Amino acid sequence: MSGTSLDGLDLAYCHIWKTKNGWDFEIKQSKSIAYDKTMESQLKNAIYLPATELLAFHNTYGTWLGKQAKAFIDQHHLEIDFIASHGHTAHHQPQKGFTFQIGSGQHLAHECGKKVICDFRSKDVALGGQGAPLVPIGDQLFFGQYDYCLNLGGISNISFQKNGQRLAYDIGLANMILNHITQKINLSYDKNGAMASKGQINNLMLQELNNLEFYRLPFPKSIGFEWFVEKVLPIVDNSQDSIENLLHTSIHHITEQINVQLKLHNIKTKSRLFVTGGGALNTFLMDTLQDKLGATVKVITPSNTLIEFKEALVFALMGVLRDVEETNCLSSVTGAKKDCSGGVIYLPS
Repeated sequence: MSGTSLDGLDLAYCHIWKTKNGWDFEIKQSKSIAYDKTMESQLKNAIYLPATELLAFHNTYGTWLGKQAKAFIDQHHLEIDFIASHGHTAHHQPQKGFTFQIGSGQHLAHECGKKVICDFRSKDVALGGQGAPLVPIGDQLFFGQYDYCLNLGGISNISFQKNGQRLAYDIGLANMILNHITQKINLSYDKNGAMASKGQINNLMLQELNNLEFYRLPFPKSIGFEWFVEKVLPIVDNSQDSIENLLHTSIHHITEQINVQLKLHNIKTKSRLFVTGGGALNTFLMDTLQDKLGATVKVITPSNTLIEFKEALVFALMGVLRDVEETNCLSSVTGAKKDCSGGVIYLPS
């Protein structure tokens, strides 16, 4: 799994099995590989590449993924059924009928010598869906005991059960904006939100972020890096303020929008909000979120392993569901014409 926050590649060795009541899992091994500056820059700027260069990078990145997977498998002497790979989203424009995750499945399969299942989003988009978010199938099958599941990766998205069906959508910003701000001073991220906690709200910036049109759109809806570049970067980069104040303001924006969305769905007393993704490790962000939500909602964070590797786990589940030809993309979430079992299978030579 490689997410929009660009913090690195997540690998998880998962045991997934069917039970009487559904599915269960265990994350047996895990590893994060931080991107070096070159790879981070290549992935960040892939959106600007002409088609021929993008396809070439798609192949070389797939080969690189295969090398990392093989090293992980060899290091832990793993026996695996297949690799489920999300790749890295370079383009996501479902309104135009396409989404593209780089990391060629065929090159990955050749390099590590294992069966690969990838390209989980395209089938849903071809059926008229957003192709995102896809994690809600895991929320439904693995974490259905919680009232709401919130993922704070580069983007924030939420998932919940309503009227007998799973609903989910992208809320808006999360680590993408925070990491962009810290990179102005050559820091990858603000550990525990320490700098953000020292800042003050920039009211003009907060108002401009809260007024973004995306927040007023009905769901299903999703965003990608293109939206961030076009709509958010000008607001952040034109706000002449300290790094602490920019971070502090961004966290208040992120948590305000989460609060707004939860209130739309008539939160019942003592609801439980299950939070994963890198943002769940940001202490100031979590404290601010709990303050915004008040006593009505209890914010719950699991173990660090599950916080960091939940998305990788869910794409492993999606691979399992694709392998046994069961639904892994929910039309109630994406707005597609029907549920489907997304993913393309590649075999090594």
